[in-house]
Amino acid sequence: MRALLVVNPAATTTSARTRDVLIHALASDLKLDVATTEYRGHARDLARQAAESGTYELVVALGGDGTVNEVVNGLLHDGPAPDALPRLAVVPGGSTNVFARALGLPNDVVEATGALLDALRDGSERTVGLGLAGGTPGTRDEAVPARWFTFCAGFGFDAGVVGRVEQHRERGKRSTHALYVRQVVRQYLSEPHRRNGVITLNRPGEDPVEELVLSIVCNTSPYTYLGNRPLYASPEASFDTALDVLGLTKLSTSAVARYGTQLVTSTPERGPRGKHVVSGHDLTDFTLQSQVPLPFQMDGDHLGLRTSVTFTGVRRALRVIV
Repeated sequence: MRALLVVNPAATTTSARTRDVLIHALASDLKLDVATTEYRGHARDLARQAAESGTYELVVALGGDGTVNEVVNGLLHDGPAPDALPRLAVVPGGSTNVFARALGLPNDVVEATGALLDALRDGSERTVGLGLAGGTPGTRDEAVPARWFTFCAGFGFDAGVVGRVEQHRERGKRSTHALYVRQVVRQYLSEPHRRNGVITLNRPGEDPVEELVLSIVCNTSPYTYLGNRPLYASPEASFDTALDVLGLTKLSTSAVARYGTQLVTSTPERGPRGKHVVSGHDLTDFTLQSQVPLPFQMDGDHLGLRTSVTFTGVRRALRVIV
């Protein structure tokens, strides 16, 4: 089997020596070509070239969730075609690795490589659904190109936290879970809309849900991790269904304490709940609109400010080795 390994040399939890060992291990079972990313978006470009060349059966992403997101967008540049596109494999090298862990892969790079080789020998794979998000026609964001995401997107508060973390990383700080927690607190203290939400959820055939303060869109569950603790914002979300959405209509101090505790103690059967919680399951098409520009993120990548985002849940979009 011919495969392309896309390596992010800046991956948080891998060293040059570790990468060399992993490349040697993969090359023992695959006809392996290796490409190292050199700029933001390079993994997307490499994966697109691999898909268009027709010479690769497999593309392996070695890096964090951002690298995986770029590879997925490269593979799906011309749309989903599971039987025609190369399969995707992931070796986690980031700080959180939500997509890989949601697939049931080990979070350790060496163990994950061993599991990948075992899966290839056994022919073990699954076809997963993905989310697609883009600008909404008739709004200031209509020219924003559609982009795929693998596990979650956030519009508003959640994305503001991601943006703060990225700013600290650009200044040289490590992406740690303690850093995320600090930025959650700071985002809350500076959030101007925490008592009067400005987000509206629009679903075909249903009344709009207005005044949301927070909105998280999930393609799988858990939607992220706090250290080794999984957080289940939408426990029913799955790679086998369309998208789930969680919204909150209030972020007072008491509401934050209540729903924050529910999120930290959430389980695969029980997530945040209460009179200020809005949720939707297995949604194929919906839109989140805001009265003012708000931060937007996908798969932990801050994408700037938007006033409107249209979401599409696409079942059976891509084959993945597991």
